Amino acid sequence: MKQLVRPTRLAPGARVAVVAPSGPVAEERLQAGLDVLRGWDLEPVVAPHVLDRHGEFDYLAGTDAHRAADLQNAWCDPSVAAVLCARGGYGVQRMVDLLDWDAMRAAGPKVFVGFSDITVLHEAFATRLGLVTLYGPAAAGVDFIKNTRAQDHLKATLFAPETVRSIASRGSALVPGRARGVTYGGCLSLLVSDLGTPHARTDARGGLLMIEDVGEQAYRIDRMLTQLLRADRLDGVTGVALGSWQGCGPYDALRAVFADRLGRLGVPVVEEFGFGHCDGALTIPFGLAAELDAGTGTLTFEESALR
Repeated sequence: MKQLVRPTRLAPGARVAVVAPSGPVAEERLQAGLDVLRGWDLEPVVAPHVLDRHGEFDYLAGTDAHRAADLQNAWCDPSVAAVLCARGGYGVQRMVDLLDWDAMRAAGPKVFVGFSDITVLHEAFATRLGLVTLYGPAAAGVDFIKNTRAQDHLKATLFAPETVRSIASRGSALVPGRARGVTYGGCLSLLVSDLGTPHARTDARGGLLMIEDVGEQAYRIDRMLTQLLRADRLDGVTGVALGSWQGCGPYDALRAVFADRLGRLGVPVVEEFGFGHCDGALTIPFGLAAELDAGTGTLTFEESALR
């Protein structure tokens, strides 16, 4: 797995588009998120259908076509420096095949931020655009608008990425060692759901896997990891960094699953890196070369996430 192209960091006054590729967005949370972005001296632009509701499926932020159009138009707008997802939820898999990847590639690299269901787009941006992306908090997410740590880390990544090149774990090493590779991953259930689709990567060799999830019991996580193993999608992974697992039951049960399923890879596995569905979630660049050191519990990127 090779390092991907780094977009340009943001500067004060930059225009950033906010889109909703997945679930519906609460207007009050959107406004609170926009206020945070304005406080960073950014100019947020809300895509036309961000506050839409699908007429039949209330778990979607408008129609598939409208959600895809909002993302594509924002990406292809030359005045927009970054595209931020308002929230996750569910829905990207319904719209991702409607995107014109040739047009988006021609628009050139820019910053992309999102997490959870947006994992599917992180995979697609890697395979179709060859672009470093940021697995970070949703612009209208409650864990972002009410958490200074999440705000500060995303802001530093966007404006001064050289200051956040190293991330420390709050946990311990499940498997010791040190490894280098290119970061990728996201929400475990979405990575598994994406298997076999046109935009999912088929080769993990040289990759540092970063995974997290929410609301999944230990046996389900076991099932998902087993699916990745049986599909040979963890062959060649150099290391694994674990994020948050809120609502996934007793952590001791999860730790046993991780040790059993991931320990067989023979690579370093380190827990509690503080990204994903958790308070104060950190922003993790995907597509960037890094070193995972289980001894010190650190993930250190060889370069800053943005140029």
